Amino acid sequence: MASILQTSVLTCCSLSSSNKVINAAIHLPKLPNISLPPTKIQTSRKLLENSVKLNGSRTESNNKNNTRILHDQQQENSTNSNATIQLYAVLEAVSDRVEMHQNIGEQRNNWNNLLLNSTNMITLTATAMAGVAAVTSGEGAPLLALKLSSALLFSAATGLLLIMNKIQPSQLTEEQRNATRLFKQLQTQIQTTIKIGNPSEEDVKGAMDKVLALDKAYPLPLLGAMLEKFPAKFEPAVWWPSKNGKTQSKKMGKMNNGWSEELETEMREVVEVIKRKDTEDYNRLGNIALKINKSLAVAGPLLTGIAAIGSTFIGNGSFVAAFVPLLAGSLASAVNTFEHGGQVGMVFEMYRASGGFFKLLETSIESTLGEKDLQKRENGELFEMKMALQLGRSISNLRELASKSASYRMEGVGDMDEFASKIF
Repeated sequence: MASILQTSVLTCCSLSSSNKVINAAIHLPKLPNISLPPTKIQTSRKLLENSVKLNGSRTESNNKNNTRILHDQQQENSTNSNATIQLYAVLEAVSDRVEMHQNIGEQRNNWNNLLLNSTNMITLTATAMAGVAAVTSGEGAPLLALKLSSALLFSAATGLLLIMNKIQPSQLTEEQRNATRLFKQLQTQIQTTIKIGNPSEEDVKGAMDKVLALDKAYPLPLLGAMLEKFPAKFEPAVWWPSKNGKTQSKKMGKMNNGWSEELETEMREVVEVIKRKDTEDYNRLGNIALKINKSLAVAGPLLTGIAAIGSTFIGNGSFVAAFVPLLAGSLASAVNTFEHGGQVGMVFEMYRASGGFFKLLETSIESTLGEKDLQKRENGELFEMKMALQLGRSISNLRELASKSASYRMEGVGDMDEFASKIF
């Protein structure tokens, strides 16, 4: 019993002590009441409202700026898309020009072959008839028929030669070949501009100007717009639009857009070599071809005309009367074959186109160097590479040519014996 009582007393003591601990943990001290004055609350509210308004105005201004930027980008994209559409329209016209010039070139080449063969056959037949009439005895109907037939055939050959020499079918064919090649080149340039992207209105205007310049340089009609086949003086062909308002160049010692003072000096020396050697040589050859073509164009119809007149005097017992139509007819056939079979007109047009090529190089270099703003120029390294390729040289070889020209000129030795181009 004593042990039980002790156990109960200990249990009660422990419970009472645990209650004390719990009460101590639950009863917390009270916090003091804090009251803010109304002026401070209103100030904090005003600061909050002002910050909200400021953030709203900033957001609104940012939205306006973003809207303006988007609008400008939309306008720029719209302009680029319109320029792209216009370039595609120009590209379609250029593709049509390529097809037209190619077809007409083949047609005019057929003209040259057919007219040459027909004229030679007529001339040789008339010459054979004149020979038969010369050995025919008597003055009867057979002799008269041969004389008249020979005279008529010689007259027909004279008319055909006058037409052929006026239009020069071989020269017309070469014009269409050059036009086809240049229009294909322009077609490739337009396609490259479209593939690079972001074309401008200037690209469209430049492409249209090139198309119109090519149309003017190589017209399709024969009447009215046909190029003069026998000009008074040889002049290179011009198939590019003229550039007005040249400015003087500004030399820079350091590289700027790929340009330097050394590169400008190099390009000027290349232009001088082209002028002194290539252009001068092709002008000389072009004048020779022009004189030969003029002489043959006059000699052919003149010989057939003499043969037509001489054939009417056959049969009166004169050796000269029988000899003249035979000799004139044979010479006329040879002259016609040499002129149109040898395509002297085509050779003249080839020299004219080659002279135009060198003239284009001169104009391109001078106009590029004449641009004062270097940033508006084509990149100097790219321009140098293009010039080297067009002249059939490497870049190092082009620089050697320029340094050689400068040394010859400074030493006063004279013109060097090297041409700028290794292609033509």
